[in-house]
Amino acid sequence: MRLTVNGTPVEVDAPPMKRLLDVLREDCSLTGTKEGCGEGECGACTVLVDGVAVASCLVPFAQAAGASITTIEGLGGNHPLQVAFMREVGAQCGICTPGMIMAALPLGPKPSLAKVKDALAGNLCRCTGYEAIYRAIRSAWGEQAPT
Repeated sequence: MRLTVNGTPVEVDAPPMKRLLDVLREDCSLTGTKEGCGEGECGACTVLVDGVAVASCLVPFAQAAGASITTIEGLGGNHPLQVAFMREVGAQCGICTPGMIMAALPLGPKPSLAKVKDALAGNLCRCTGYEAIYRAIRSAWGEQAPT
């Protein structure tokens, strides 16, 4: 099947019902996307499919045919969200961090706290208590947005 991964067209030969998460990790060697629960409950495996944040553990590979997929690797390591997570100590163990960043990416600059909380409703963190994560997302593109 053909799809675009992080801006590069690729052809992947994998069973159509294989999870997109496994295709990315095993067939595309993109291990930044993490498996937390494998049931769509934690958000660790969040990627963008055609610009929409989805839990890749719930998406059959066949559903991604022809789609544009963006993983944490597609941000290049120096995206404002990645820098802000480090600056604000929004990551501790790191399992949830790629999914948090990918879920926040569609928000764009200066989202309200309510929008951040809504975007991250499907993402769980067991380490930070969320305040540093919220602060990182809200400050990623410059000054912290008003509540």
